[in-house]
Amino acid sequence: MDRFRMRSSNVDHAEPLPQPSRRINFKSALQDIHVPDSFLSGMSMFKVGSNGRLEPVTFKLSKDRFIISILPRKIERVGGGNSLMRPSILSRKRSGTSQTSMGSVGGDSVDGSAVLDAAILSLLSDTDVDIGSIDRIQSGQMTLKFEMARKKERRQSISQRNSMGIPMLDEKRSFSLIFRGAETLDLMVDQGGDREEVLYILNSIIRQYESAKLKVGNEVLLLRYIWNDVDRDDSNTINEKEMGELLNRINFHVKEKSTGAMYQKFVKTLGLTKTQRKQGLSFDQCVTLLHKTKRDMATWQVKPVTQLFYDIFGQFMTKNKIRKKVSATSFLNKFLLTVQGEDNRTMEYVMQIFAKLHQLELADVSNHITEQNYISLEQFEAYLLSRDNDIFNPMREQVCKSSDMSRPLSEYWINSSHNTYLTGDQLTSKSSVEMYTKALYRGCRCLELDVWDGARDEFGNPMPVVYHGRTLTSKIMFEDIIKSLDVFLMLNPKTYPIILSLENHCSIPFQQTMATQMKSILGRQLYVPDESSLRGSLPSPSQLRGKVVLKGRRPTTGAFDDYDTDDDAADDDDLTEMQSVRTEKTSVAGNTKKSQTSVKIAPELAKLTLFHGTKFKSWRESEQALTHHMHSFSESRVRSFCRHNQSQSWIQYNQTHISRTFPSGNRTNSSNYSPILAWATGCQMVALNLQTADEMVRMNYGRFRENGEQGYVRKPSTLMLKGVTEPRTTHIEVKILSGSCIPKPKGVSDGECINPYVNVTLFDCSEGREVTSTQVTNTVFNNGFSPIWKFEDSFHFDVKNACVAVMQFTVMDKNSTPTKTDEFIASASIPIACMRQGIRSVQLSDAHNTRSGAFDFASLLVLVKFEHCQAEI
Repeated sequence: MDRFRMRSSNVDHAEPLPQPSRRINFKSALQDIHVPDSFLSGMSMFKVGSNGRLEPVTFKLSKDRFIISILPRKIERVGGGNSLMRPSILSRKRSGTSQTSMGSVGGDSVDGSAVLDAAILSLLSDTDVDIGSIDRIQSGQMTLKFEMARKKERRQSISQRNSMGIPMLDEKRSFSLIFRGAETLDLMVDQGGDREEVLYILNSIIRQYESAKLKVGNEVLLLRYIWNDVDRDDSNTINEKEMGELLNRINFHVKEKSTGAMYQKFVKTLGLTKTQRKQGLSFDQCVTLLHKTKRDMATWQVKPVTQLFYDIFGQFMTKNKIRKKVSATSFLNKFLLTVQGEDNRTMEYVMQIFAKLHQLELADVSNHITEQNYISLEQFEAYLLSRDNDIFNPMREQVCKSSDMSRPLSEYWINSSHNTYLTGDQLTSKSSVEMYTKALYRGCRCLELDVWDGARDEFGNPMPVVYHGRTLTSKIMFEDIIKSLDVFLMLNPKTYPIILSLENHCSIPFQQTMATQMKSILGRQLYVPDESSLRGSLPSPSQLRGKVVLKGRRPTTGAFDDYDTDDDAADDDDLTEMQSVRTEKTSVAGNTKKSQTSVKIAPELAKLTLFHGTKFKSWRESEQALTHHMHSFSESRVRSFCRHNQSQSWIQYNQTHISRTFPSGNRTNSSNYSPILAWATGCQMVALNLQTADEMVRMNYGRFRENGEQGYVRKPSTLMLKGVTEPRTTHIEVKILSGSCIPKPKGVSDGECINPYVNVTLFDCSEGREVTSTQVTNTVFNNGFSPIWKFEDSFHFDVKNACVAVMQFTVMDKNSTPTKTDEFIASASIPIACMRQGIRSVQLSDAHNTRSGAFDFASLLVLVKFEHCQAEI
């Protein structure tokens, strides 16, 4: 196993294909779910467009239940009045440019007799969402499109809306499909429609899909997802003309002139008659084609899985026969215990794995093994690519026991966001309540709100607003954000505490309104600390479960306090290195560019606040402060402290108190800093611009994948010991072997076949400085379906701080035009402390850390070896 031994090409030579003997059932897995006829024939709804305009549509579910189609419909009005007549459904034509494809494109064609006005038609488009692309369904109106729709409604009179046939918005009839990590389909059922029935049916279908997909191989999942894209004539078969598009969709390039020959050769191998050949290939026959394509491509090239199978279990069985199966005993002793280093595995565990593999639907060309204590080469490959063999240790991914969440909050890293409300840059982008919901569902538990005085309502009541002050960013209502938190907590009552970092710029009346709104909306979900709870250690995540906790200002005496806002802390960017050095020895608060100012705090708001931000003077004074007093530091201050040997003092402070770090004010494009140094000093709230899908945010996703993405991860013991502790070190060897079912960038259906390569990056730190090293594979051209990289090459990494370091696997698409930038496809970030050795699967996600739709089955196969590893990482 030290290196792969090259074998003669006849080892992987294709064998004759048998006639398919059993049918792949996954494509019909959802048809047993009973749905009302109206779901299949079409239901009247309204869709919220990107400009906030309500568009009349028909909601329709495909017969196989896999596709939700949103079709334009014509609204006929009686004499220009308010009554809406029966909708006419427009015909849907399959053209790659006229449709908005949101997953697999398909569905039944409908009558095309009705015609819309050109002006209205230009506003409408067909929308298809694949069930496999949906991340969640949420009721209500908590998306940016709904926010825009409400603003538009406030500017229109009732008569104007009636003249256009557009109803008033009704939150009780509204819901949104959240898919592919970031996109939303926002709908409102028509008057008399039953939203709850729609949500129940859709959630039932999604649950059935999630269960059924565990019983099929990746090739079946991939083909089902793209099937309606390539089955252009709705014949439920793929003919010779459609073959080329199928290969392009799976990212396997075959020259156009060779596609026909490939098709004819394959159907001949299947023994199909001329009539059957013209009819095309069925779904299960196409699965067989995909398997054969992967198995037989480039016969001169050694297939990693085949090579591994022979290296581990031996190439030959008894009587000198080529090995086609492996026993449970060999799988346990030669593979799990030896290669994978899984010392705790038992025969009982192996038989559970084998039972799952025997239930798995694979291609009919596979070597089917009926003996329950044996698996085939194909089943071994399916295991290697499965989540059971994930490089991320599943024990670290499980939700921690309640006892592990009973320590003070200072002992946890907390998933944190900076300027959560922004959708883009720091100067001109929109603010949106939707960003808070997105952040929460991605595991973020510390949200930031910049609150300012807004207008007053018609009764003179203050209306606090949230936006990036003194910029052109748009404003949203503070109250709407609190309402979104209430909805989230109702649906997720056992969530660990949500911390609101309030940047309070409001006058006293508006502060009083903030307090009133939080108490009235959140009720008992709002944590209100009493004076006795402010003494001693901080409360634990378990104690605060299901609560909203405030970080802001809580003066100890009177209504005035010297408070440290992010704006104040940002002035640390201008500190000289000499001033940074002096911060440990003496108070330099008066030496900063901006002098302290006294800020008046409304008592009603102050008494709701747990975490009180204070200005940093010295570590000695900070450690002696009450534990609910905390500091905020800009990224430049983080680096300055670490460069000047203050890391250990900071680590000691963070064992009992809270620190929050945030990006430099110079990052107006909402880029991010590396969180590694802040994590290494024990900082709990390392706030990032989560709206920017860059490598730093992806690293953050990897960190908080631990503990079931609950947003709280227990800090390693090295950060909780008294005195100086040496970071744990190790050496890692990585080989990138192959890929499986890698989609095009952003999961799009159109475009050329990809040219994938892999960046392997280690984010680490040593002696107070960030250390980043990247190694890159060769490029595999025109193959994302089953790329094989030069696995003779090994990448070596010396890890300096194994408890904090993160390794990131990033798949890029090499642009064929040298002047154009390569495109991001997918990635996975694995904390070294959570990484498993051996031959492992790297489960890839899109830029938004979503593994659904076209990314649901994308993975890498890698070989990982640890050397000189300490007992605990």
